[in-house]
Amino acid sequence: MNANARRIWLTGASSGIGAALAEQLLQQGHRLALSARTLEPLQALAKRYPQQVLVVAGDLSDASQVQAIGEHIAQVWGALDCAILNAGTCEYVEVSTFEAAMIERVVRANLFTASYCIEAALPLLRLGDRPHLVGVGSSVTFMPLPRAEAYGASKAAMRYLMETLRIDLRAENIAVTLVSPGFVDTPLTQKNDFAMPMRWPVDKAACYIAERLAKQPFEIAFPGPFIAILKLLGHLPMRLQVTIGARMARTEAKTKDRP
Repeated sequence: MNANARRIWLTGASSGIGAALAEQLLQQGHRLALSARTLEPLQALAKRYPQQVLVVAGDLSDASQVQAIGEHIAQVWGALDCAILNAGTCEYVEVSTFEAAMIERVVRANLFTASYCIEAALPLLRLGDRPHLVGVGSSVTFMPLPRAEAYGASKAAMRYLMETLRIDLRAENIAVTLVSPGFVDTPLTQKNDFAMPMRWPVDKAACYIAERLAKQPFEIAFPGPFIAILKLLGHLPMRLQVTIGARMARTEAKTKDRP
């Protein structure tokens, strides 16, 4: 076992960025507690890395299941050095048939699940070595984008949650990092029906994150040029932002941009 191995809880580990990041961290020699609703991919990783993987599958939108996961990690490891809250989903609003239930679903999946995990993780992080809390947000928070009302609202809340926790946990020396990806080629984004500029392969995104975690930065945002453009547009007068956003809005004539 790697002498520098850390005890990491990674959620949303069955596909997309989570699965690719799990591979990167396991190759670095870390010990991972892996959570997702889909059990088979987690079991496959446990079979390949039997001394490093602890499978803690469950529905993270269920607070009682999350608490049980935290208790199981405590029984096996005694503490956590890092918690990476990656689980989430995305749905796009059709304003002609605006559905409040969609907002609730997405906020629950992206914000409430993270909150449940934070509640379970903090007691374990307080016992860990150089404790580190990591939340996966989104570059959508830099500028309002068409049809992203539900997803963007949940990720904006995630940003505020993590940035506030960074202040409140400073006295306990618990570092807080927000990950803000641009477009990454995952099963979730492959369902998108619009162009995704500067889209990264999932392995490239996972490698980029894994290489930077040890320094415990405030934020890991990528790709750089895409983030810079969004931040620039996000500082324009609101009237211009609305005009630009309206031009970006999907029309029925547009077709899906699949990889």
